[in-house]
Amino acid sequence: MSPAAWWSNAVFYQVYPRSFADSNGDGVGDIDGIVTHLDHLVRLGIDAIWLSPVTVSPMADHGYDVSDPRDIDPLFGGMPAIERLIAATHERDIKITMDVVPNHTSSEHAWFQAALAAGPDTDARERYYFRDGKGPDGSLPPNNWTSVFGGSAWERVVEPDGNPGQYYLHLFDTHQPDLNWDNPEVFDDLEASLRFWLERGVDGFRIDVAHGMAKPAGLPDAKEAVKVLSHADDDPRFNNPAVHDIHRKIRKIVDEYDGAVTIGEVWVLDNMLWAEYLRPDELHLGFNFRLTKVGFDAAQVHDAVVNSLAATAIYDSVPTWTLSNHDIDREVTRYGGGEIGLRRAKAMLMAMLALPGTVFIYNGEELGLPDVLDLPDEVLQDPTWERSGRTERGRDKVRVPLPWSGDTPPFGFSTSPDTWLPMPAEWASLTVEKQNADPNSTLEFFRTALKLRRGRNEFDGVELEWLTATDDALVFRRREGGLMCALNTGKRPMALPAGELILSSAPLVDGQLPSDTAAWLV
Repeated sequence: MSPAAWWSNAVFYQVYPRSFADSNGDGVGDIDGIVTHLDHLVRLGIDAIWLSPVTVSPMADHGYDVSDPRDIDPLFGGMPAIERLIAATHERDIKITMDVVPNHTSSEHAWFQAALAAGPDTDARERYYFRDGKGPDGSLPPNNWTSVFGGSAWERVVEPDGNPGQYYLHLFDTHQPDLNWDNPEVFDDLEASLRFWLERGVDGFRIDVAHGMAKPAGLPDAKEAVKVLSHADDDPRFNNPAVHDIHRKIRKIVDEYDGAVTIGEVWVLDNMLWAEYLRPDELHLGFNFRLTKVGFDAAQVHDAVVNSLAATAIYDSVPTWTLSNHDIDREVTRYGGGEIGLRRAKAMLMAMLALPGTVFIYNGEELGLPDVLDLPDEVLQDPTWERSGRTERGRDKVRVPLPWSGDTPPFGFSTSPDTWLPMPAEWASLTVEKQNADPNSTLEFFRTALKLRRGRNEFDGVELEWLTATDDALVFRRREGGLMCALNTGKRPMALPAGELILSSAPLVDGQLPSDTAAWLV
């Protein structure tokens, strides 16, 4: 890893395209909507966009069920729109990375349709995991694996002769059959996709389920039931050793394109196992989700940071930090909701931005958006809702469209009031327009914090020195640059170390840092 790599200290902004901005009035965000609002991202001060899926898809899982990985879905504007976006981002010195989904395809992908038509024991089925069922009539699934979204991970098909036949594996929705990575055609097709986008100017990829793909020989039963939307490190469905060969092959391709980056979604908790994905010939960056798993508690934050830095140190890789994304509850809600949740979210942003490495911000975070917890049952679209027997409401609450302007929904997101998820009327005070006009807004706070991080050399260096680490308070210093960050999660004001205050997430009180507040000093 070169310390000069553009991504090693970058701020990425995740655009969830359905929810960012709608340019054509159909109620769904699209790529030209992103182009229209690029100046918002320039003013925010980000370095790169992570673009969630926009390739051709039936949208059973909102684009993570890909039927053509080398074309843009008409819903988002087709190929001309992505070409406009790539050009417009580069004109503004913003890099662009795209999601790729190598673990599975859509059930409408040409390969899967061919597999269904071909029947058992054919080459077409070897691209996926088709297996005979258990029991005298083959009516039981091949093993006990469950879907991440709930229910069995196996779906029985009707064979060309009209009779019930084999099962296929889908670790996610039934419309997302898992690819068989033991088949060389599968990697050849991914290589074609990677080169297709790199040659069109994309600066890299976020790899979905990067700890997936490889499956254990024989597909053995899991030892115990697994909760929906979760798994452990010893889960046979994920984190199998052969996955590292796949990442080494991906890295060889990407390294042919100057500056291109791979970012893995790696849901692995053990530090050594996680770090293996960041070996010098595998991923450039790996998502570390520890800050999303802890509360607003100084001791927990300290342990998460220490643990994360220890994991990246194993192979001298770059740390990554994030507080939310399209799968994770928004931090304002996680930290208590309302004013207290927002106050704590701003403090945690400062703590995160003070750390060495790469930062990921989720669209709407800069506006202080909370989860929308009161979405009516009938509008929910996340497949988790139905597959869990309507017991898990899923992730729609964090995917509601962004409010741009005006006093009533759809707040400038679209010209149509019928947005793909309804927008709450109480977001009138959170629009970009309102926050632009308020020097004390959350948006202005984000801009200030990102500008300081980018412009001051006190943020240099990779090593941290802990000056205070208690249950209620943290103070750490960037050993090389000298920036100090103080975080008060306790109930009482805390004294600040000596130094010049350059930013605080809330005003000081009698020279002290109040509860639920962070400060930067130099």
